[in-house]
Amino acid sequence: MATRKIVKIGDETLRKVCRKQEKFDLRLAVLLKDMADTMYKADGVGLAAPQVGILRRIAVVDVTADHSGLKELINPEIIERSGSQTGREGCLSVPERQGVVTRPMKIRVRYQDRKGNYVETEAEGLEARAICHETDHLDGILYVDIMDRELSQEEIEGRIPEDGE
Repeated sequence: MATRKIVKIGDETLRKVCRKQEKFDLRLAVLLKDMADTMYKADGVGLAAPQVGILRRIAVVDVTADHSGLKELINPEIIERSGSQTGREGCLSVPERQGVVTRPMKIRVRYQDRKGNYVETEAEGLEARAICHETDHLDGILYVDIMDRELSQEEIEGRIPEDGE
């Protein structure tokens, strides 16, 4: 298991637009494995390549508790959005902070897998939120740029109306 250092807010890498991933090789496979290991170790549900200092359009997402739902998204594009959800959001690159963010409830995303094959899939709820969050990273956008409001420490530790039932 190899983990990488997570880049924190203030580092200009997080504000850059990433380049398309062109090569589907062993180097990419190692990066994907390292990114997943890093995400799991940090208790995250998503991680984008710029968060580990790589300016490529690559992200990993897994919202399952048992780590059984890993999605490796290479050159992802959200091609459909519907509905909306408003809830708390945090980021491994923005430690100890959370905000309330509105995102689509359901999305359709087209991406390439680690072999370069095109895949199209739908996601909803938390998985849709995580994919939108990570694809924003690929364009230099952080959730703090689009949040409705920032949560206080008391709200982070407790419940907020946006948590629902």
